[in-house]
Amino acid sequence: MTISDVAAASTPISQRIPSTRHYAMTPPAHFAVEYAINPWMDTSTAVDVERALRQWNTLRQTYLDLGHTVDLVEPVAGLPDMVYAANGGLIVNGVAIVARFKFPQRDGESSAYAEWMTAMGHTPRYTKHLNEGQGDLLAVGGILLAGTGFRTDEGAHAEIAQLTGLQVVTLHLVDPRFYHLDTALAVLDGTTIAYYPPAFTEASRAQLAQLFPDAIEVGSADAYALGLNVVSDGKHVVLPAAATGFAEQLRQAGFDPIGVDLSELLKGGGSVKCCTLEVHP
Repeated sequence: MTISDVAAASTPISQRIPSTRHYAMTPPAHFAVEYAINPWMDTSTAVDVERALRQWNTLRQTYLDLGHTVDLVEPVAGLPDMVYAANGGLIVNGVAIVARFKFPQRDGESSAYAEWMTAMGHTPRYTKHLNEGQGDLLAVGGILLAGTGFRTDEGAHAEIAQLTGLQVVTLHLVDPRFYHLDTALAVLDGTTIAYYPPAFTEASRAQLAQLFPDAIEVGSADAYALGLNVVSDGKHVVLPAAATGFAEQLRQAGFDPIGVDLSELLKGGGSVKCCTLEVHP
């Protein structure tokens, strides 16, 4: 499917159909806020690791109850942000691309996720420019939406297009609270997205409006709860429980929202999608 195909297509509300998905997750066994690399992180805030584990397990069980596959990636001591598995890379179109992180505190995660990819039978591929995996690279309808502005370099977008053979649409982020694309935009099915317009430049907003004329625009209250950091199987949308307004918007659009409390992991600047690396077919 090309960019023009995505813009022309739409899914009737009455035909929201879930599909079985394959995810990878890393338990927050070593989760902590030891440094601050995004506006959500406060090193003076205490972290309850046991509570984080309980919340994470609820998320994992939610996926299993929906019939999805969840692979576990072994957590590594000294990598407190490794729980945010989505940032570890991108697996799409038969290609496994390893993250190249902006901040040195997260460098070790690249090796850990590359080892997991190898164990899965993939040959890990690398970019010369910074890329933070599915934090900034979201597949929708046969194209890739690619964020830039705070973490992933725009130069990586061309590399990823070449590696995957997919068309890549560059989107520019402007609000540091939404430092990754997956904090400001959610893929709901092959033709439907939701997003928070103020997180993007005017040009990127216009591009999204052209590509996705039926997109759901989410308000500030839900966006500031990281409400757009969701995982969808085409019908069931797992989202932060606090994003009640967005949940109602999803219901009206024919989706089935499932709220999960990840408030402890929000202290590190992540929620549902951040904790979930999707292995695309």
